[in-house]
Order: sequence, then C-alpha cells, then structure tokens
Amino acid sequence: MRLTATRADMTPADLDGLVGGVLDRRLHPDSKRPIALALSGGGDSLALLLAAAAWARRAGRRLIVLTIDHGLRAASADWTRTCAATAARLDLPFQALHWNEEKPATGLPAAARLARHRLLANAARAADARVILLGHTADDVLEAGQMRAAGSTTPAPRGWSPSPVWPEGRGLFLLRPLLDARRAAIREWLAARGETWIDDPANDDTAYARPRARQALAAGAAIPMAPSEDADARGLAAAVTSDQSGGFTIERAIVRAADPASLQRFLSAACVCAAGTDRLPQGSRVQALAVRLLGGDRVTATLAGARIEADEHLARIVREAGETARGGLSPLRLEDGRTGIWDGRFEATAIGPAVIQSRRMTPRSADDPPAPRSLIPAARAVMPVVIGQAGLRALTHDRLLAACGAIPSEPA
Repeated sequence: MRLTATRADMTPADLDGLVGGVLDRRLHPDSKRPIALALSGGGDSLALLLAAAAWARRAGRRLIVLTIDHGLRAASADWTRTCAATAARLDLPFQALHWNEEKPATGLPAAARLARHRLLANAARAADARVILLGHTADDVLEAGQMRAAGSTTPAPRGWSPSPVWPEGRGLFLLRPLLDARRAAIREWLAARGETWIDDPANDDTAYARPRARQALAAGAAIPMAPSEDADARGLAAAVTSDQSGGFTIERAIVRAADPASLQRFLSAACVCAAGTDRLPQGSRVQALAVRLLGGDRVTATLAGARIEADEHLARIVREAGETARGGLSPLRLEDGRTGIWDGRFEATAIGPAVIQSRRMTPRSADDPPAPRSLIPAARAVMPVVIGQAGLRALTHDRLLAACGAIPSEPA
C-alpha cells in the first residue's frame, strides 16, 4: 500500500467527504444489508463512526456499532459503557462483545487482535452484515512500516480486504476509510465538533512494538517506505478452475507468464484456500515454489496443508490428504437444519441428520458413484461424502478471489 496523502490540512468537511467517498466506492449502491462498525471509543474509531453515521443516514443503510471488551484493563467496562452511550446518542444499535477466553502469557497483542476479529466476524454474520468498518489511519500504516523496520512481520493495513479469520470470516470484508487521514488531523476535526474520546494507556506502553514504533516516529525516526502491494494476483485467481474437492487447476502457461510477485501472492492464497487452513506460509517457501513452477520441470510439493502437482500443461493445487494433524478431515455431524464448516473448505446445511466426511474415510459400496476421473488421486481422497442429506457449498474459490483482490467492493 502506498500512502497517497496525509491530509494534514484536513477540514471538518474533508473528513466527511473522505469517508463518504470511500463508502460510495466500496459499498453496493442497492444493498439493504446492515454495515458493522468497530468502535473502541478512541479518536480514530469515533471519527469514523460520526462520518459513517452521516453517510448511512443519507444512503438509507443501517449501521450497527460493535465494541470489543478484551477484559485487559480495569477501565474496560467503563469504556464499553461510553461506547454504548455514543451509539445511543446517534440512535444506532449497539452490541458489546467480550473476550472471555483465558489470556496467553506471551503474544498478548496478537492473541487479542485475533480474538477481536473473530468476535467482530461472528457478530457481523449474525446481523447479516458483510462489511466491517475499522478506524485505522495513515499513522497505522506508518507505524506498521516502522515495526517492520525493527524486525516485525506486521503487515500494513489495507483499505479493503477479506476478514483475516477463517471460517468465521467467510464472505466478510474489512473496510478502512481513514487510511488517507492523519491521526492529528482527525483529533482536530473531533475537537472542532466538541467531541471527547478515550485514550488507552496501552498506546504508550513501550513493552509492546506498536507504542515503540509510535514513539520512534514522533521522535523523528525516518519513515520506511511501505512495501509495494502492486502485485496483482487477480488474473491468476480468475484463471483457475475449481474441482469437486475444492482444489484448483490452472494452465502452466499462465503460471509461467505471471510476474514473480503476483505468482507468489497467488500461490500463498491458493494453497491456504485449497487446504482450508488459515495461516499463510513462509515467504521463502512460497518463493521457492514459484521458482519451480516458473521452470519447465514437473513439480510435486506440499505447502500450508496443500499439495501441488504440475506437469507441462497444468498445475493443480489440492488439499494434502496426508496432512491430518489439524484434524480437519474428521467427520462433521449435523442435526436437521444446522449449518457447519467441514475441513475449512465446504459449508454444509443438513436436511435431516447428516454426516460429512472425506472419501478416503468412507467405505465404498457398489452403488457409490466413482470419483471423477479428471481429479488427481490426492484430490479424490479428500472429496466430501455426505451420509444422509445435506446441501454442500464449496468455499475455496470465492475465498481465493477475495484473497487475491478480485472482489473489490461489497458483493450484491
């Protein structure tokens, strides 16, 4: 992501226009779904709420305010009540979400971030929203760059991206309308309106990387150039065909014609999606696989729970049948009318009691239809089999399109 403008001279009208313009571009003009907004009570999310609420009134869209109480600070309950009062003042529905799980002794910021996204995703889905607004700003982009310069792998926040949690975040997108706004200008805008906001003491706790980055930038540290996100994997994602196992096939010629950066982004996403996993592989391993596929030799490899097989004409990416440590191939038992996710790849809705399990775990009978001959053996083994009746929907291709930027706005 490139930081295109800092808008340090932002006037009150500018912020409304900035947020409204982003929402106009990214949200479907005819959708009647509600929009979710994450409110912490800090200045950034408060400004986003005020501007988004004004836009929602004009557009006739329902805005739902969600606040996460991580339970990490003595004042967190008071902050949640402040957020509830703000939503009530704007006549907006409000829901407090609580992180009640045991807190880890190490890696707390990452665990809290993951818990926050899961809570937001579950609440948004329950409300039938497909877009969650987040209040990240240009300063968050700069801080992420400073953190990377200090050795972190923290990515820069993107303006539009799929939810990072799976499968809770399936079909959900995150929208950050304030990425071209600086934090100081936002606070000036709020002060001009007579607004007050919460300042979390954790933002100054240098035991954590982000406050250290924030302080380094305030002290005049050089601003690192953000890594380019120009790698365009959309064409590759659109060129794949999806099979009955949820795997992907793409012509080897298309792979060889891709630029290396785009191919690496595509491969990282395709392996995770085909495998139904939720953790991106190491960049060095993706790069090594891309080099092999750009060549002319046959390729057999595994990555992120996926199996890659390529000959002269086709490259196939499927779920690795032998990768069972995560237990994803275990049977999924559903009662009538219930919906569940099997192996991170298929959404199943039962019609009467049903069990979904892999073909490799299902005894074959003479009446069973054979697996399609077009599938490689690895893909046949991980095809879902329904015992009973259930509607199955493969999630992998839509997930791949979203991960590669091929869904640039709110789906209809």
